[in-house]
This record gives sequence, C-alpha cells and structure tokens, in this order.
Amino acid sequence: MSLSHGTLTEKKPALNHFDSEGQAHMVDVSSKADSLRIATARGRIKVSPQVYETIVRGTAAKGDVLGVARLAGIMGAKKTSDLIPLCHPLPITGVSVEFTLLPEDCAVEAAATARITGKTGVEMEALTAVSTALLTIYDMCKALDKGMEITDIHLEEKSGGKSGHYKRAQ
Repeated sequence: MSLSHGTLTEKKPALNHFDSEGQAHMVDVSSKADSLRIATARGRIKVSPQVYETIVRGTAAKGDVLGVARLAGIMGAKKTSDLIPLCHPLPITGVSVEFTLLPEDCAVEAAATARITGKTGVEMEALTAVSTALLTIYDMCKALDKGMEITDIHLEEKSGGKSGHYKRAQ
C-alpha cells in the first residue's frame, strides 16, 4: 500500500526514474516515436505596491523587468537539463513567456509554453521557464522589497506522448 495525494491506494505509482533496485537513472526514450509535445506552466509573484508600480511604469533601476524576465525564462527552459539531473537535453523548437499584470492582487503572473517534436515531453522546460522568469523579477526588484513571494507554480496543460493530453482542473 502507498499514500498517494492524501488517499491510501493499493497500487504503487510507477516512477520511471528508478530501476528495479531503486537506483536513479535516466529513462531510455530511444524506442519512442517522435511526436509534437507542448506544455504550458504558470506561476505568480506577489509584490508590494511600490514594486508593482515600478514594474508597470518600467522604472526599475536594473531596466525593463518583464523584458529581462522573459529572456531569462526562455534561457531557463533551454538549460533545464543542466539543472534537473535526470532531464534529457532537448532540442526545443519554441518557448514563449508571457506576463499578466494583476493589480487587484499586486502580482504578476507568468505563463510559459514550450514546444518540441521529440521523444519526451517538455513539462520540466515550461516549469523551469516560469520559475526562472519569476526569480528574475525577484532579483531585479529585491532592492525595493525582499518580501516578495513566488507562488502557485504548476503545470497547466500538456499534450503529446504516450500519456496524451492533460489539463489541470480549475
């Protein structure tokens, strides 16, 4: 028996990054067929009113916060396999990072979509893009407020591959 998401189940989840002896290994995807794979992740950073206004007005001392964060997110997606030990290095065909300003929450939401035609998915690349973009916002604005909070990073949707389509429940 195992505990899975708060419920007791009889079936052990299949964790394919471990061999039969429990040792970590990189999954061999060589026999998989190439397919179009797309993943979108989201997250947000809550900031002070002063930081929010600085981002909106584009007056941060370090420059265009969202422009730099967008580039950092794209770079983060491209470097995912350097950061996450068992991720495959992927020839990503596209990454987009978009921001939504949330004045009522004094927050910025980041959404990243990664695309590839390949043998394994790009969920980790999308999640890394969002994380890197939000960390960059923090870095560029920390002189004004060290109390910013990065929250709600999650996979929103993915398609392609053996497991098919996934969309996070609202």
